[in-house]
Amino acid sequence: MCAVYLVEYAHGGPLSRIIAILVDVMSGIPSIVAGLFAFSMFSIVFGPGTINGISGSVALSLLMLPTVVKSSEEMLKIVPDDLREASLALGVTQQRTITKIVLRTSLPGIVSGVILAIARVIGETAPLLMTAGYIATTNFKLFSGQMTTLPVYVYQEYSKLSVTCPASAGADCITSIPMQRSWAAALALIILVLILNLVGRLVARVFAVKTER
Repeated sequence: MCAVYLVEYAHGGPLSRIIAILVDVMSGIPSIVAGLFAFSMFSIVFGPGTINGISGSVALSLLMLPTVVKSSEEMLKIVPDDLREASLALGVTQQRTITKIVLRTSLPGIVSGVILAIARVIGETAPLLMTAGYIATTNFKLFSGQMTTLPVYVYQEYSKLSVTCPASAGADCITSIPMQRSWAAALALIILVLILNLVGRLVARVFAVKTER
């Protein structure tokens, strides 16, 4: 919506310049600052020390937003003006022209931008440590309690390096299990990114504008 406003409505006005500056500033903020902002906001609204999954989601969304806006803005700019003018000449409203013509044409590029934004934040650890915390079990309650995330899990297991086995364990105890768990979680992250890229390519191919020869 921000990209649509900047390209289709603002046309270089004062508000659009302010928004562009803010987007550029947000694209350069450290991830820990986004985590601190989300943690502070939820602490003010819901009470001090509020830690839950939705707070972590807000922090990651702040990091994703500039990438999505900039990539979507560039994709909207490359849509030919002839398409807009032809639609308006046929009596179609501007809103319908944007939703049915402009966004439809630029959808593959917008999807690619969203995937790039997800790839940027999928490995973030610092903001999630501040906002979602860490527990050894799985918490399915998004609005209540701490939550385990894969990047934080990789960090926590790697920091252990090894475990001390009791004398009664014998050969059944594997001292390197924390390291193996961290590598397994890292592999799961890589597979998730791969799946997201495959889905993005599929969406881009399905919704790509087909030209007749």
